[in-house]
Amino acid sequence: MSTKSLVKTMTKKVIKAVGEKDQEGAKKKLLEAVVAIDKAASKRVFHKNTAARKISKLTRKVNSLA
Repeated sequence: MSTKSLVKTMTKKVIKAVGEKDQEGAKKKLLEAVVAIDKAASKRVFHKNTAARKISKLTRKVNSLA
């Protein structure tokens, strides 16, 4: 699976968990997504600021469940 595709899939899983109000699941998926996004940024698939923005956006969604 390509790096960009993996990031998209992980992002969708986090958003789905947030939609289902599954706080534990969302946190677990968020951690996996952050690793995938950071890896993509290190491979220069995404610019580092884009990666930071994606991580921030997902983190805010997960934190809204608390």
